[in-house]
Amino acid sequence: MGEACLDPAERLPRVELEALQLARIRACVERLQASGNGFYRERLAGFRASDLRSRKDLARLPFTTKADLRDNYPFGLIVTPMREVVRIHASSGTTGKPTVVAYTARDLDLWSEVVMRGLVAGGLTPEDVFQNAFGYGLFTGGLGFHAAVTRFGAALVPTSVGNTARQVMLMRDFGVTAFSATPSYSLTIAEVAAAEGVDLPSLPLRAAFLGAEPMSEAMQREIEARIGVTVYEQYGLSEIIGPGVAWGCSRRAGMHLQEDYFVAEVIDPQSGDPLPEGEIGELVLSAPTKEAFPLLRYRTRDRTRILGEPCACGRTSARLERILGRTDDMLIIRGVNVFPSQIEHALLGIPGLEPHYQIVLGTRADRQDDVRVRVEASVTAAAEHESRAALEARSRERLRSALGLAVEVELVASGSLPRSEGKAVRVIDQRRR
Repeated sequence: MGEACLDPAERLPRVELEALQLARIRACVERLQASGNGFYRERLAGFRASDLRSRKDLARLPFTTKADLRDNYPFGLIVTPMREVVRIHASSGTTGKPTVVAYTARDLDLWSEVVMRGLVAGGLTPEDVFQNAFGYGLFTGGLGFHAAVTRFGAALVPTSVGNTARQVMLMRDFGVTAFSATPSYSLTIAEVAAAEGVDLPSLPLRAAFLGAEPMSEAMQREIEARIGVTVYEQYGLSEIIGPGVAWGCSRRAGMHLQEDYFVAEVIDPQSGDPLPEGEIGELVLSAPTKEAFPLLRYRTRDRTRILGEPCACGRTSARLERILGRTDDMLIIRGVNVFPSQIEHALLGIPGLEPHYQIVLGTRADRQDDVRVRVEASVTAAAEHESRAALEARSRERLRSALGLAVEVELVASGSLPRSEGKAVRVIDQRRR
């Protein structure tokens, strides 16, 4: 069904799609300049929409950053009258004031449309029972999927996140066939199900729509094996719209960008210069059709690359490769650049280890950075694979090879590391400043 029910916009020839993008960017520039918004009056001073003659001219527009959103907290970037705003969401604000976004009624329609396209790509039908285990509230995940599933017509079970034993019970008792959650919480569900004696692969569950945090290929395979589902990766961020910016289809060859509404670029995170298609860099997104909170060239800080070749599913949109981490979660350890995703990828390829880990940063006596990776050993690791000492040694060697850096590895008991009900906290920084 996912490929037979494509929206006509998903089949647009590339030439038409890029012309549509350019027209919408031009219209957005004109609208922002006419809005009277002080931020955009200053930011776009002297710029003419007619200067945008091709996609390459996007580089002439200034970037928007999370700092811009925080500096204009709470409503400084809203360009419609507040009487037209019907919903306000915000980030968690863990690094300062939250970033606030707003939606008109038409923005909410757009949001449910792009998320719903991803549900169709994952084979959802009105006969499905869909459990939404994303958090409800200011976080966009829960309400984003809630509206899309309701609009599509599947039976929605709005559990939100938490109370995992109850989640498992409802999956079993309600005959749930699809669910949404973060990857880390999906593994928590699998663990609790095993402890409760519930065999998830034997249930009608067949599809998982997972997002809100990076997910390695190894973690995806782990989730699919433990729960008995096909994973459809979801990508979004509240600043752009929430979930629905890009999502995976049945061909499992990247996540389709919803390019009729969102314009994507990849840049060098240091210089800000555009990178050629296929190179890894920082993703930059524009959301020109949003009414209350349009954005131009927003620096997401997410590391990925864009795949432009056609997908066998029939959709003509470019695709995002798996998100490889964030430019702002890069750790500099004794002069070496390290991303947590590199550590995860190395660890999850080692038999005998569970997909639960923490990276603990400290300071050695010589004032150099110390890195200790705490990772859970499976219950049967010693019996089925090798001794604890040998498994730790092999893990250290794997990480040294992957990172070019000596890292201590500490095996801990299965189930001993904190479990996440939302986005997993992977790094604990205890370094002396």
